[in-house]
Amino acid sequence: MTLLQTAGQSVLEAFFMFWATLWALIFGFTLSGAVQAFVSRHEMQKAMGDHRAGTVVRTGFLGAASSSCSYAATALAKSLFQRGADFTTAMVFMVASTNLVVELGIVLWLLIGWQFALAEFVGGAIMIALFVLIAPRVFPAAELAQARERLNARASAKGHAAESDEAERHGVSLRQRLRSKAGWADAAGYAVSDVSMLRRELLIGYLVAGILAVAVPASAYSVVFFSGHGFWTDLENVIVGPFVAFISFVCSIGNVPLAAALFKGGLSFGGTVAFVFADLIALPLVIIYGKFYGRRIASRIFFSFWAVMSVSGLIVDLLFRALGIPAPDRPTEIARTSFEWNYTTWLNIAAIAVGAVVYWLYRNREHFGGMEKYAKDPVCGMQVERAHAPAIHTHAGSTYYFCSDRCHEKFVNDPGKYINQSAAEPMPPESSASEPKANRGEESPRIPQEDTGLAGGTGTDPVCGMSVDTASPGAAHVHHGRTYYFCSEGCRDTFAADPARYSRV
Repeated sequence: MTLLQTAGQSVLEAFFMFWATLWALIFGFTLSGAVQAFVSRHEMQKAMGDHRAGTVVRTGFLGAASSSCSYAATALAKSLFQRGADFTTAMVFMVASTNLVVELGIVLWLLIGWQFALAEFVGGAIMIALFVLIAPRVFPAAELAQARERLNARASAKGHAAESDEAERHGVSLRQRLRSKAGWADAAGYAVSDVSMLRRELLIGYLVAGILAVAVPASAYSVVFFSGHGFWTDLENVIVGPFVAFISFVCSIGNVPLAAALFKGGLSFGGTVAFVFADLIALPLVIIYGKFYGRRIASRIFFSFWAVMSVSGLIVDLLFRALGIPAPDRPTEIARTSFEWNYTTWLNIAAIAVGAVVYWLYRNREHFGGMEKYAKDPVCGMQVERAHAPAIHTHAGSTYYFCSDRCHEKFVNDPGKYINQSAAEPMPPESSASEPKANRGEESPRIPQEDTGLAGGTGTDPVCGMSVDTASPGAAHVHHGRTYYFCSEGCRDTFAADPARYSRV
């Protein structure tokens, strides 16, 4: 085969792997979007105050029902920990939200067999149990307390440390949300945003899998994956599998087609399971852990995750053999490279119809009253709750909300590349003139002293009651000619939404 023929066959293989799993992706993202829109984050945080068995189980279900994006899961786990959730439980949430999701299991089933789908859930539970067992011995309480303090101090410096949950606590009930068009429009927004956010991982995952399935000979895999040595082969494969994930840079659901190609090439059943679990130790994520928690804790996360992922893959492999559950046959091809009128085609047609409805809801979400609490991350496209955004930045008079510090840093380094007016929230003229430089990263006009009566003094945040230095507040807002000072943008936004409730004017 010529190079051009190999490239064409690789792309064709990648496309039909995608076609074989399209319906599962659409239905999975739609379900995930609905759960994210209707499950209260405030309630999630309340459920994670310790790492007792009941709490861990609840957290596992919450994680399994959330977004499957590794970057979003990492940012949310950090936010939950920062605001009081137990560290072990926050990590369990992160593991569950990337390894116990429905769409992941279905795609595994379609590409390489039902045994992998079963192994995902069985092995995921084992991995969580192992991590809960070792975490208190690996992560010293004093270091975790210091990490939480650093996160809160960093957030305070950015002006959004004490995000208010007033809107959630006093919002509409779940039943009302389920019966509202706005709620379903928000769910559609989450679904479409998740697809936008993960499109790069999906594209890379399928393309790389297509190349590995077509262009890489079996002899090349035998150099990396030992075979024919019994238990030692099993042990080597479950150790090497996560290392391949670490250097592949592919995470989230995008590593499933890559897992299929590796299994076809010779990676053992247990090694493939460990590889699928290891999306949380891809190199970019390890770097993010260092920024969030410091290098010492990041190193502990990396090695403890690698250990529990490898051990879980090995246990699942041995357990399935003991129970007589056969490993799938290695496929000669991962997906048939032609269209057929079979159940896949009919399910894809139905899924595309559902996707069209979801996209229509997304495009008309403002008409239905959706997006009241949400903004769109201009970097990755993820839908973000304004009150809980991990990072916020104002540029050229517009406020942008981000799903993670990673997206925030990309935007700050090159705003022109990502600016999209539909993703920004224009600052009201009355508040933009009073926004402090430290909070916005821009030069702000000086607030006339006669407007404040407190220049250089101390004020009280009217929302939470915190004492605020008026010379460098977290945020400020002018209402009826009076300037109010806030500890954070969260309190400022809560005030702006209902000034009469908090103002004394």
